[in-house]
Formats: sequence, structure tokens, C-alpha cells
Amino acid sequence: MPSRRPTSHDVARAAGVSQSTVSYALSGKGTISAATREHVLAVAAQIGYRPNLAARSMRTRRSGRLAVVTGAAVDNRLQMLTGAGEVAAGAGFALDTHSVEGTAEDRTARVVELALGGQVEGVLTFLPVLPDALALGADAAPVVAVGAFDEQMRSAGELADASLLATVLDALVDAGHRRFLHVAGPEQYASARARRDVYLAAVERHGLASLGVVGGSWSAESGREAVLALPADAPPLAVVAASDVLALGVLRGAAERGWSVPGDLVVTGWDDAEFGAYTTPTLTTIAVDLHEAGRRAMRRLVAAVQGTEATAAATPLQRVVWRESTGTVPHAR
Repeated sequence: MPSRRPTSHDVARAAGVSQSTVSYALSGKGTISAATREHVLAVAAQIGYRPNLAARSMRTRRSGRLAVVTGAAVDNRLQMLTGAGEVAAGAGFALDTHSVEGTAEDRTARVVELALGGQVEGVLTFLPVLPDALALGADAAPVVAVGAFDEQMRSAGELADASLLATVLDALVDAGHRRFLHVAGPEQYASARARRDVYLAAVERHGLASLGVVGGSWSAESGREAVLALPADAPPLAVVAASDVLALGVLRGAAERGWSVPGDLVVTGWDDAEFGAYTTPTLTTIAVDLHEAGRRAMRRLVAAVQGTEATAAATPLQRVVWRESTGTVPHAR
């Protein structure tokens, strides 16, 4: 026989709070603190509690549903949707996803339709929309736009921030590296431009010798060709690649030239792709927590629906993953 479905009483016992506190946390009403509400919602999600949406809708005339608007569901969007779905479920909402292609006007029209249609209690969009969608008045469901992607579904906003790369570059300088090369991504990507700009700023700040900014695509072959084009006296050299795929090509090019990593070259990437933990040597990189990005975005929407303040994030979305490709770098600064 299947195990019984957890109830709100189970949530109260597991969270160590009263039944009324659970009700306040799930409904968004009452005078409990934001921290208590977050704790109760996290416990509810952990034990698998799901409210009876049909019964709630009859009592409150609410649908118990939220909508997320995004584009084509490739990997990074799926990770964000997963995180958003976890928070929505923990708050007692079902989640509808809407993939909307076309222009900002097309997406805005769809967001407005959802917000005014009465079928959902809130709308979260990962894509840019016109200001009209964010000022619909009290009769519309709340709309939260996080701007995670641009018109072509390329990372934007916080997801494109490259400031943490300065920490990596500073650590490499502390380790004694003075000659650098940047293998860049395509210019049309905000993330690629940001990583290039941080690299160039570090070169100027430290007075480093730069062998240039090369590449211009996300392909491994671009990284390989960048290394094969280097002069024979390039090592010792620190190669900063704009992605793990580019860094993979750098490792291949170094092997073809008979250069050791991290002896002749040290190499860094970006993305924390799964393969980076299995290359030889393993790859130092920057991880971006897309699940958490989705969770944070959904917390904002849930707070807007419930009329509360979203809890401020305690940790950054990005972190450096130090591995063998940078050798014995002094990580702590």
C-alpha cells in the first residue's frame, strides 16, 4: 500500500510550530516572520506535503496555480524551472510553464493575458517584457520579471555577471603568474563580454603581460586553435577560457604541443560542466547555481502573491571550484 499523503499537521510537527503557524505560512496571511514562513515552507517541501488545491480554491476562490514564462527549454532554463518548481510546490502552488517565442511584444501580451485571466495567482517571466506587463493594477495577478535571459535566450543580468572571475585572476597573480591569454566567447553574448572585460581590467590592474583576447565562439575547437597558434615561447602562461568547453579545447591543444598542465600552462573555465571533474587534469572553473537562481526568482513571486517580503539571499549564485588545472594556487584571499 502506498504511504499516506502528509498533512498540514505533519508539517507542524516536523517544523516544531503550531498548526496556525503552518496555516499562516501556507496562506501568506497572519503575522509570522519571514524566517518562520521560509522554515515552514522548506519543511513542507522536504516531507512532500501538497495542499488540496481544489478544496482551497473552493474556500478562497483562488486557483492555487502560478505561471512561468520562458523560451525554448534548453538545459540552463530547465535547471531554473526545476528550482522555481521546488519553491512553488513548497508554498503549496502548482506550476504552469509557458514557452513563448517571438518578440518582447508577443511575450508581454501573453504575460498580460495570464495575469488578467484569473487562472493563475502570479506570473514569473525569465524573459524581458515591456513595462506594461508590470503595471496592471490591483485586478491582475502579480507579475515578477527577473530578466535572466535576453531576446535570444542568452544569459543576462545576474547570470551574466563575471565579477567572480577577478577573484580567480587575483589568485593566479598571487601564485606568481604574469603572462595571460583569454579565450573568449562570442561577442554577442553579454556573459562573454563581461568575462572579457574582467580579464582586461585585471591585466591593467596588475600590469600583466597579455598575449591577447582570442577565440570568439563557444566551441572546443576554438580553444584548441588558440593554443596551437601560440608562439613556442608562450609558456609559462595562464589561459583564462570563457567556458569549460573552450577550456577543454585548450587542454587538447596543450597536449598536442607537448605542454603540461599545470606545468607549462594553467587553465581555468566557466560553467562547472560535469566533464570538468573528469578531465586530466581536472578543471578549475566557476559554478553558477541555476537551480538556486530559479528558486530565488520564485520566492519573489510567492512573496508578491502572499503580500510579504522575499527573504534576502544569504549566499552568492556563483562560486569558484578550484581543481588541478591551476596547480597550487593560494585560494584564500
